[in-house]
Amino acid sequence: MNNLLYAQSGGVTAVINASAAGAIIEARRAGPRVGRVLAARHGILGVLREQLVDTTSLDDAALALLRATPGGAFGSCRFDLDPPEHNPAQYDRLFAVLAAHGIGYLLYNGGNGSMETCRQIQSAADARGYPLTVVGVPKTVDNDIVGADCCPGYGSAAKYLATSVREVGLDLLAMSSGDSGGGAGSGAGGRAFVLEVMGRNAGWLAAACALAAEHPEDAPQLILLPEQPFEPEAFLARVQAVLARGLPCTVVVAEGVRGADGQILALQNQDPRGYVQLGGAGEVVADLIHRRLGCKVHYAVADYLQRAARHLASRTDALQAYAVGKAAVRRALARVPGAVVIQRVSDAPYRWATAELPFEAVANLERRLPPAFIAPDGYGVSEAFRRWCRPLLAGEDRPSFRDGLPVYFRLDLPVLVPHLAPWAG
Repeated sequence: MNNLLYAQSGGVTAVINASAAGAIIEARRAGPRVGRVLAARHGILGVLREQLVDTTSLDDAALALLRATPGGAFGSCRFDLDPPEHNPAQYDRLFAVLAAHGIGYLLYNGGNGSMETCRQIQSAADARGYPLTVVGVPKTVDNDIVGADCCPGYGSAAKYLATSVREVGLDLLAMSSGDSGGGAGSGAGGRAFVLEVMGRNAGWLAAACALAAEHPEDAPQLILLPEQPFEPEAFLARVQAVLARGLPCTVVVAEGVRGADGQILALQNQDPRGYVQLGGAGEVVADLIHRRLGCKVHYAVADYLQRAARHLASRTDALQAYAVGKAAVRRALARVPGAVVIQRVSDAPYRWATAELPFEAVANLERRLPPAFIAPDGYGVSEAFRRWCRPLLAGEDRPSFRDGLPVYFRLDLPVLVPHLAPWAG
């Protein structure tokens, strides 16, 4: 039982494959302590379906390409295991697949929900006496894993968003007549732009957009965070104040912004397993500005773009993602289950290290923006947040380009011949 299985879970990032490459490379360096390094197609679903691939044939060039590719090269999923007492057959199947392929180490690359899956599997393995060490490899653009200073994936998404806001701010200035006003119904003068970003309960990504501004008048002028209740009248007064100075107003809206009653501004749908898909908060805010202030308003939704932009990845982020993949293998070989996290060692100079936390300390818990990181008026961030965030966006880690476009890894490995009958779940 010395084969290692790696799998990806949840929403992917621009650097999650750097963690995959780090894990594969570190496992190979372990020599005979690790047999084959397998990967599951589409996370825990791939394990249950026995859809596994062998990474042995990936050479150094392929691994370098994998490291610089966005998305989840092995396929991800949003699937939660049932509690063992509610669905013992699910765990019977899981451990049958692991045993059939001689797997003694499992690395699961995901967010705080995936850390709960890790906890469930490790607990079930211990109860069954199965020799398995589970290690959680963190990733989430939401940056909401408790106990971590930052999460791989966040720095690159933050860099892309802050860059986009800085660039659109220049565009708006060029297209603005400089006229003040924009009063109700006038349509004259004022111009606004609203950008909706990810962040259902935590405003880390929206907050990062503040780094776009080098001067007080720069975009974004207003940031709406899930941690702060949205009050339409106060917000409109702030927008009007910006327009009255002859400036275009850029507003960043986290998708999970809530009103004073605690209700989310916009909700798209909910799947049968209860996963809620948010979206539309930006449109709600843009429509409010247009109806009440009469100015010209455009809005955009960053959506998948913010987590897929590998061409603008943060070097700090890429290095951290690679490091947690390597550290996860070392933890597994030491038979220390738990989640690997990034912790800050110092601010100036910025230094960081990997550390390990028990699953119970991170599973299904969310780390929100602390009050010290939010501006006193609630519409932006503090200088403390800026100091904390700047190093995470530092440096560039560009992929190779060919014919003007980035070259990315495409998985071309056959699924291993199954040992078991098809999964009936």
